[in-house]
Amino acid sequence: MTATRWRHGKEELRRPYHYSECGLDDVYLTSGYQVQDTDYGRGVSVKDVDGLHQAIGLWLTNSKKALSGKEVRFLRKELVLTQAQLGDLLGASNQSVARWEKGETEMPGAADLLLRVIYVQHTGGRINARELAERLRAAADAVPEQVLFTERQGVWKARIRA
Repeated sequence: MTATRWRHGKEELRRPYHYSECGLDDVYLTSGYQVQDTDYGRGVSVKDVDGLHQAIGLWLTNSKKALSGKEVRFLRKELVLTQAQLGDLLGASNQSVARWEKGETEMPGAADLLLRVIYVQHTGGRINARELAERLRAAADAVPEQVLFTERQGVWKARIRA
């Protein structure tokens, strides 16, 4: 990234933190984290990691047309499922789930949609599967370069930076 000044409304922000610890390539934090020097080097402390991961999961379920392997793995781990357990829920083998997560094969559309529905219900949200399927079908194929997550008053929100 260049020396761009980051803003959220009128507030100037520090350079976003690339949150690679979640296993995804395009997640950045604009707030809700603190950089600390420790005896072992520089460390980062993230406020309300569970809330952040839920915000990331909900962003994934409502975004891209097809989930990537890393995104499938992220959602599976957030659901606290093994590959075999997720495969059972989706009507697939654990080897199929492993291949999806490695990016070796694409996840079938029905399994992709069902995983999204399962995740949203897991978070306690209400979901209209038909509406979600229609929204995903109509979504543009353009994939954002980065997703910025901002924490405000204990709530994590996503916004796209193209």
